[in-house]
Amino acid sequence: MRRQLAASRVLNPRSVWHKEGVSAERRPPKPLDPALLERLALRYVERFATTEGKLIDYLRRKLRERGWAGEGMPDPEGLAAKMVSLRYIDDRAYAEAKAASLARRGMGARRVRQALHAARIGAEDSEAVAPQVAEAARDAALAFARRRRIGPFGDGEADHGVRERQFAAMMRAGHDMALARRIVSAPPGEMLDDGDF
Repeated sequence: MRRQLAASRVLNPRSVWHKEGVSAERRPPKPLDPALLERLALRYVERFATTEGKLIDYLRRKLRERGWAGEGMPDPEGLAAKMVSLRYIDDRAYAEAKAASLARRGMGARRVRQALHAARIGAEDSEAVAPQVAEAARDAALAFARRRRIGPFGDGEADHGVRERQFAAMMRAGHDMALARRIVSAPPGEMLDDGDF
């Protein structure tokens, strides 16, 4: 019996496996109409912290996958704008939360800007959180160094090669070059204060 089930699964790779055995092939998903598209949008903003741009991308992807059965052309941009007007999406709040989260993880300003760009945050909202990002730069760099045991948080004196790798890691994390150099060159146990930066 098992061999027959295994053989039928091999012969029909698109079939769905159930406890009782192999069932019929999956039906293609139902094409979207305005009501279904809005339901998808509501479900998405309910489940995920998102931005207007990311919601538009999601809706466009679903339209490509499932097709359109509604009258006229689909309007993912209009639907996303509706979610913004209902305050289900707030790009500024998303940008602030994302910037704070990345700073706590030790990411520098450049990485924060890249993450906001990837999340399709507009220039106005990105510029609005720039002072918050700049203010957190020192603490984020120290958090990254602490987590990676770099500079003053290291176990012992690092040779030139190790320091260069640590510097490269700090640069990949998006930190300012001068700030990264100062932290990497600090001997283990040295207390860095605001005057050092």
